[in-house]
Parts: sequence; structure tokens; C-alpha cells
Amino acid sequence: SGDCVSEVREWRPVISRKCTDPLWLFLFFLFWAGLMFVTGYAVMAGAAERLVLGYDSFGNICGRKNVPVKGVPLSGKDMTNKKYVFFLNSCSPEMQSLTISSVSLCVSSCPQEQLNSLEDLQSFARNNGSCLCVYNLSISSYTLNPKAAELCPTLPVPPSKSFPLFNRCVPQHPECYSKYASVLINMVNQMDVFHRILSGILAGRDTVIGLSVLALAFSFIVVLTFRFIRTLLVHTLIALVVFGLLFVSGVLWWLYYDYRNDPSTELEIEKENVKFLFGYAIFSTVVTVILLSLILVLRKRVQFTVQLFQIVDKIIGRISFLLFQPLWTFLILIIFWVFWVAVMLSLGTAGTAQTTSEGQVEYRAFSGICYMAWYHFVGLIWTSEFILACQQMTIAGAVVTCYFNRNKNNPPRYPVLSSISVLLCYHLGTVVKGSFLITILRIPRIVLLYLYNALKQKESACAKCLLKCCFCCLWCQESCLRYFNQHVYTTTAINGTNFCTSAKDAVFILAKSSADLASISCFGDFIIFLGKVFVVCFTVFGGLMAFNYHRELQAWVVPLLLVGFFAYLMSHSFLSVFEVTLDTMFLCFAIDMETNDGSAERPYFVDQELLMFVNQNNKSTDKQKHRSMRRDSEDGTELQPMV
Repeated sequence: SGDCVSEVREWRPVISRKCTDPLWLFLFFLFWAGLMFVTGYAVMAGAAERLVLGYDSFGNICGRKNVPVKGVPLSGKDMTNKKYVFFLNSCSPEMQSLTISSVSLCVSSCPQEQLNSLEDLQSFARNNGSCLCVYNLSISSYTLNPKAAELCPTLPVPPSKSFPLFNRCVPQHPECYSKYASVLINMVNQMDVFHRILSGILAGRDTVIGLSVLALAFSFIVVLTFRFIRTLLVHTLIALVVFGLLFVSGVLWWLYYDYRNDPSTELEIEKENVKFLFGYAIFSTVVTVILLSLILVLRKRVQFTVQLFQIVDKIIGRISFLLFQPLWTFLILIIFWVFWVAVMLSLGTAGTAQTTSEGQVEYRAFSGICYMAWYHFVGLIWTSEFILACQQMTIAGAVVTCYFNRNKNNPPRYPVLSSISVLLCYHLGTVVKGSFLITILRIPRIVLLYLYNALKQKESACAKCLLKCCFCCLWCQESCLRYFNQHVYTTTAINGTNFCTSAKDAVFILAKSSADLASISCFGDFIIFLGKVFVVCFTVFGGLMAFNYHRELQAWVVPLLLVGFFAYLMSHSFLSVFEVTLDTMFLCFAIDMETNDGSAERPYFVDQELLMFVNQNNKSTDKQKHRSMRRDSEDGTELQPMV
């Protein structure tokens, strides 16, 4: 590893113009070929029209002409003008079960007002041309047929409007809305996890969108704070983080107490909300205590933080469009996630039509769909980690290019584009391998989480404790590996070596670098983490206030969790520029100190401002150590017996 590092003496980016880890890149292409097969199968067998346009209980797809299904007399109808799906008992409590018991029809328009009688249904059909009863019942027979109560919707019919994407008539009555959302998602996919998540999004979609925009605004504020950082801004940020942590923890405990003592909490999903609130409150309290303790211990290093981020800001200012890199990464992630969700939902609709005894149609899933869904899920994790790793490699390459530039007043032109081109041509295999290692650690965590949920109903305290311990260990390993991968990507950008060789070089450099250098980098990362906590705290606080105001949305815990996750993801995407720049800068500094001595033959590449900052910090640390040693020496002299 020393030979590889010694090459940096006559460094020009990038030394080795060869493809690193080509086998891993080939394996990633093979994996994506499998994903394309799953996508093609989902498109061919998944009946995307049934998902997007909707269908009735007799196999008719709304908004198009249909082919008759054998044994179903009401199938094969022309539904060109009937584009909306309407459920006869859209507000029935039976819709909370895992199967849809309501008969669905294709209608031309949804009822905008509440209909209280069969006469109202008849008048609505005549005035709007939209029949809300089963097809074989004529409009004139609504009030005459003795079986009209069975063939028409349950009275009263709540007002509804069409859902903008899936063309379903969604009831607008608060008591029916969240129940209907859960059943609508269960139509799409029978998987319990996705059912819970997507039903929660549907139930509070307007609030979730608003909170996501709020998280984006907070992320921009924090980025501007770090971009033009000053001592007052750091103190203000820390004060806001402390206030946010204490306030969110207090609000969570207050809401838990309020919901727990609410006599109207009878539904199972509302009881789950109380349990989740209790878990949120405990987690928030523990995080608050830990972070406040760290802030109290590290409060005297605020001035060093200001100087450190001014140096980081100076490096970012030399690199054109570096702050815009997270926008492209986030846009690519959004496109991939939309693609992934579309394929997953298509897999959920893959099945064959089977006739029931009531003359209706049910769709049964093909065998092997579960294995395809798991393969597709692994693709979600691996590809997402790959995209994030590409961003890290791009930022690291741009920072390396500017650091190892002799003329600091004349930085390289377009270092970000140059770093992207080097990544695409030479280092994709290294990024694939690093993201695969993260995936290998994340999948067991998800399996353990699934097992933990399966054991919730069983009295197995020992098994639950063991699963929690394994889950925490895997999380710690993943966090350490993620941090180590960043240094590996930086070493690859410097030396142009593969993943394993870069890992050896990174370990060699980190082991020889001083502990003071590592402490500066860790403290800078801690301040950046506080910025992420700021975004999450105030976004979650806004979510608590919004969801508590709309208490009719029963399934609001999952949307709140998703809002917090989205806020952290967005803040991480934007603040990762400062984080990666900071870590890359100090690793380059360690390599520079290792391979050069500051003489005329081997001058340093480091900027004088960074060198003065590190020396000043080392002197301050040495003074503290000297004072501590003198105090110990004086204490020891007083305790020694006289000779």
C-alpha cells in the first residue's frame, strides 16, 4: 500500500487510466438484465390498465371496450364513457379487511352531493347519466324492484370525487376517507408493508406533500447557513436544534398522553397510533439526551467550527456547480423510485381472471410473483446505494482535482464534469462494489425487522431482545462501512486503484494520520449532522401539528414516519456536499503530509489557510494536554512521600 501512496508525489489527476473492478460492473449489468426481465414480465402480465384505469367486479376495465369473460354475463361491456370506479358500500367498516367485499362499478361521474334515498339515486342517474346501481337494473326500476337495496349502493351515499391518478370515486366524508384509502391500496397490492405505507400516503397525501415542500425549504436554509457561515449563525443553529429537540420530545409525550386518555380511541389502527407515539417519544427523548450531552461537551470548539467551514466554503466556491450536484442526484433517485413503484404495482396486479359463484371476476396471482418482488426489492436497495455512491465519488473527484492543483488562484475548469467523466469511464465498478457491500448489510436488517414484526403477537421476549441486538449491530456495521467507503472512493479518485487496493491505502493513511485530524473531521461531521437534525425536527413538528389538527385521518403515524424519513433524506442529499468535501479534504491533507515535506523539491499542495488552521488546532490540543499533565504531576508530587 505504501507504493500506491508514494505515487502521489508527482500527482496529476488521474494517474491510472484503467477500469477498476470491471467484474463487478459486469455483475451489476447482469443484475439489471434480471430487473429488465422482471419489468417486462410485469408489463406483459400485470395488466397496467386495470391498475391505472380501474375495473369493476365483472372484469370490465373502465374507460375502454372490453372482451367478455366466460361465465360472467355482465362482462364485455363498452365502458368508453364510464371512466370512474364506484364502490357500492364505499363507507362500510367491512372494507378494513384484507379482501374487498364491496361490488365495484364503472360510472360516468361521481356523486358530488350526499344521496339519502333510492329516489335520489334515480334522480342522479337521470340528470347526470351516471347509474350507481348494478348494470342489469334499469333506472326506472330503482324504486320498484324489491331487490334494489341489494343492487344499489348502501344509503346514504357520501359525496365523492375522482382520485386524480387511479380514477376512483373517493368518498370525502372524514369517517370514510382513510378506510377507503386502505382498501384502495389493498386492491393494488396484497403485501402488508406496502399496503400500510401507501394507504397512509393516500389518507394524508395533501399534508405529506406540504410537509415535503417544507423539508425542502428547511434544507435550503441550512445549506445557505453553511455556505455563508459565521459565529452567530452557528450559535443560532445550535440553539434552534436544542429548542427543536426539546419541543418535539415534549409534543410527542403530550400527544401520547392525550391520545391514550381519549375515550374515542376504539379502532385498532388508532391504538397502533398510540403505540407508535410512545415509541416515537422514547426515541426522541433518547436522541435529545445524547445530542444535548454532546453539544454541552463540544460547545468550546464552536470557533474552530466556524474557521473549518469557512475553509470548506472556500473549496466549494472554487468548484463550479458543486452545490447543484445533489439536485441531479435527487432527481435521478426520484425517477428511479417512480419506476420501481410502477413495476412493483404492476407485479401486484399480475394474475388470471377466475369466475366466482356470484357471477363476478377475481384475479389470482401467478406463482413466483413473491420471488420476483423480493428480487425487485433488492434492486431498489442496491441501485439507490449505487446512485448515492456515484454522487460521493463525483464530489470526491472534484475536490481531489482542486486540492492537488499547484495554482490555487487558477482552479481547473469544470472539475465536476471532469469527475463525472472519469467516474463513468473508469470507476463504476468500484462504486458498484461499495454499494453492494452496503446492500449486503442492509438486507439482513430488513429480514430481522420482518421477523420482529412477525413475533410481535407472540410472547417471546428473549427472541425480541435478540433480534433488536442483531438489528443494532448490523446498523452500526453499516454506518461504519458507509463512512469507510467514502474514504475508499477518495483514494480511488487519487490513485485510480480498485476497491480493495484503495481500502488498503485508506487504512494505511488513516492509521498514520494524527488523532487531532480525525477529531476535527468528526466534529465537523457532527455539526453537519445537527443541520440534518434541524431539518427533521422542524418538519416533524409541522407534521405533528398538521396531523393532530386533522384527527379524522386515522392512519397518520406512517405518513409522519415517511415525512421524517423524507426530510432526513433531503437534508442528507444537500448537506452531503459539505460532509464529503470535509472528509475528502482531510484525507487529501493526510496524504499530502505523508508524501511531501514542504521542501523546494517536495512542496505541499495544501492551502496555507488550511495548514494554519490544523497547526493552530494542534497547538491548542497540545496546550490542553500539557495543562492536564502538569495538573497530574502536581497532584502526584503532593501525594509522594518525602525521601
